[in-house]
Parts: sequence; structure tokens; C-alpha cells
Amino acid sequence: RDEDLRADRQPEFTQVDIETSFLNMDEIRALMEELIRTVFKEAIDVDLVDPFPVMLYDDAMAMYGSDKPDTRFGLKIVNCSDLFASSQFKVFTDALAIKIGPIRGSVRAINAKGLAGNLSRKDLDACVEYAKTLGAKGLCWMTWQKGGEIKSSFAKFLTEEDVSNIKARMDFEEGDTLFFAADKDYVVFNTLGGLRLMLADKFNLVDKNSYDILWITEFPMFEWSEEENRFMAVHHPFTAPMNEDLELCVASPDKARAKAYDLVINGQEAGGGSIRIHSREIQKKMFNILGFSDEDIQRKFGFFVDAFNYGAPPHGGLAFGLDRLVMLLCKDDSIRDVIAFPKVQTASCLMSDAPSKVDQKQLDELEIS
Repeated sequence: RDEDLRADRQPEFTQVDIETSFLNMDEIRALMEELIRTVFKEAIDVDLVDPFPVMLYDDAMAMYGSDKPDTRFGLKIVNCSDLFASSQFKVFTDALAIKIGPIRGSVRAINAKGLAGNLSRKDLDACVEYAKTLGAKGLCWMTWQKGGEIKSSFAKFLTEEDVSNIKARMDFEEGDTLFFAADKDYVVFNTLGGLRLMLADKFNLVDKNSYDILWITEFPMFEWSEEENRFMAVHHPFTAPMNEDLELCVASPDKARAKAYDLVINGQEAGGGSIRIHSREIQKKMFNILGFSDEDIQRKFGFFVDAFNYGAPPHGGLAFGLDRLVMLLCKDDSIRDVIAFPKVQTASCLMSDAPSKVDQKQLDELEIS
């Protein structure tokens, strides 16, 4: 895995990959639910909810700012864009004016319910700095100390009507602190999604003994890349689109949904899968949308698309990260604790001294220069 090491990931991991033919999304999910319920019951004697709840990708992003939401606590994100449509606060109005391809801007907030007394001015400033590490240019706040007045980092731009509207929209009461982010939607989601996790950890808002498990479905097929100035595949270009969204893939790629699904446990992606494309014509169309010419397709994926000439059954599946699943079963916070030879930050193994140099003879045998 070519990614940075984190508490829940290593450069090497064990994957349990299930591939099936002729099963649809509902059948695959039902099969996987039975498997996971059995594992939890037999391994740690925990009865999981039946059936697992299902949340749409769009709802997960709008409420939790993440496609792997931790639903064990509140701090849900609320869209406040309409409240500031005619605001004098340039930070908000500039965000609302963003239109880059399908990318739009918004103003959204979370309510740190009852935490005003625990958040000093120093803490509020620390939250602003943390938001910057998540990609935000800054973070605005409003706090209502018990028995005290409402204070805000953008108070001079607020009218009495604004405050009244915010109270109603955010269920803002004495003892609460609000955090506002204004930017492109994906920046806002990442900022408030990360902030809610940080606050939950700081103030112990999570019941560590509980298991919240759910499916995330209807992922987008494509996302707009500002860097590439084109649409990119959200998962990979082999994921099948929803049948009813096939025409949207060409007409409005940003609105097309994929036959993809992730299993999320306590805010961690425990497994992910999809139904794959099995039609040569549809696969070619997906490649074309992503900017591949016919020559590119043949050069890079010729073996793959040519195989469709011999017929491919409808197929799909799901892969579980076994190490991460064991970590969750053990109620552990670090995947290194459940791996026999975990790597350190430099991606090396202190026990076996890997990676290390090999003999020239070994390289010659493998014809590697």
C-alpha cells in the first residue's frame, strides 16, 4: 500500500477478498453481514444489529463530513449557507460564490453541545489552527457561556436577525459553542469532519465499548480534479454505475452513482467492494469519460478489454482488511498491536531488518538490474 503510515494502516496488510459471480449488491451485502455477525459473536460474544443500517454517501458527507462516519456521537454538520446569502462577511460570501466545474462552496457548522465551559479562548484558537491542518484557511466560532453573553470571532458582521436564525438552525443554547467552516464543499466536509473527531476524542464523547456498524452506499462514480481539470474515478474505472445512472455518466458525470459499498465500523472502513463492469461497451465509455483515447485504452488495458470478447459474467465482491478488523475486535487504537512484524515510520521492520540489501546472485536469478 503506497500510503503514509497511520494508526489504522500499514504498508503491508492482510486482505480477505471475496469475489462472486451473478450476485447483486444486496445479496453480497447480506452474505457479508452474516459473516461479520458470526465473527463478532464467536470471537468476542457481541450481537450486532440485524440488519446493518444503510447510509447514502451524500448523507454521510453532509452530516459527518466523511465517507466512513463515526456515528457513536453527535456533533453533526449542519448546512447554514442560506442564512448567509446576503451577509456582509466576505469570508462567507466568497465561499458561497465558488463555482469551479461541478465544485460548489458552502457555509456549514457543528454545535459542540454543552462544551462552552470547557473551551477556553486558547482552546478555540487551537481549534482554528487544527482546522488549517485539515485544509481550511481558517475557522469561525460562536460561544454562549452559561449565564453570559454570546461571543463570536465574526461578531461585527452579525445582525440580531442573523443570531436569531443561527439559534434556530443550530439549536444554539447557553453552554454551546459553534464552529463554522466556509470554503469548497470538500474542504468544509474535511474540516468539520476532522474537527468533530478531534473534539470527541478530547472530551471523551465516545463510548469505547460500543460498536456502531453501517453500510455506506451510492458512492459517486466520478469526482472533479482541479489539478487535472477533468473527472477522475472515485474508486477505480472498473466499478459499474447504477443502471439508472448510465446516461448521467456522459451527461452529468458528477451526478452518476456507483454500485459501490463500504462497511464502516466505529468510524473505520472495515471493508469495501463494488459490482464490476462486465460489458465491453460500458467499460470503453467509462475510459472515454476519464479522458482515455482508444489508443490509450488498448495500450494500457488491452488485455483487460480484449477479455470481454470471450464473455464475462456479472461479478462483484468485497475485501476486508483483516488486520484492521482484528484491531476493532480487540478495541485497540493501533493496527501495529495486532500485526506480528509491524513497520515503523520509515516503513522498515526493526525485528527482521527489512528491507535490506540482497546478494547480486539473487538479483541475477530474477534478472533484476
